[in-house]
Amino acid sequence: MTVTFTPSNNLALPTGWHRLNPIWQGTEEDVQKGLPHNRLAPPWQILLLGDGSPTRHLQLLTGEPTEVDVIDMSLIGEDTDSAPDLIQAVPGPRLRRQVWLKTASGQRLAYATSWWEASHVDEYLQNRSLPIWASLARLRTELYRDVRGIYYGNSEALKIGFDTDGLFWGRHYLFWHHGQPLTLIYEVFSPYLTRYLGPTEIGNSQ
Repeated sequence: MTVTFTPSNNLALPTGWHRLNPIWQGTEEDVQKGLPHNRLAPPWQILLLGDGSPTRHLQLLTGEPTEVDVIDMSLIGEDTDSAPDLIQAVPGPRLRRQVWLKTASGQRLAYATSWWEASHVDEYLQNRSLPIWASLARLRTELYRDVRGIYYGNSEALKIGFDTDGLFWGRHYLFWHHGQPLTLIYEVFSPYLTRYLGPTEIGNSQ
């Protein structure tokens, strides 16, 4: 199968990936119990801490299909790739995939990096230009999204990519399938989503 990469204005084919420099980060316990609403408003908690599909959530919020710009597919072997420690749960050698999630009209909504066992990625991403949720839904794959960490921080690369200033919320999670870890995913959401979800903090008018 031919993989088509869609060039982007910025960060078209990165050699690394773009993690946040956190000024605050939460643990699995924080994820389970939720955050104070003056730190993260309820609609944002549903998006970040819930176990539903972000691709589906973004489509429902915007009223547009969620599309993917694949900006990186790199074999990284046994390298831990500066990923969250949970990368050790994904057998090597590994493949790293980076994407922008965007509306059909081109507005970037989220950035995501995922790490896969290289020998199995073709089985689950038969069309690599589709969002992961859409690919796995076509296969009727039963999954459990296990959110393990949440972040609030900055990234100069993502400021350029989202074309916005400010800080970002992100998270990482494991996908489980048949009791085994399938992939590790790290996602960061654009502040553009405040127009649908409202401010990220109660009492914050921005």
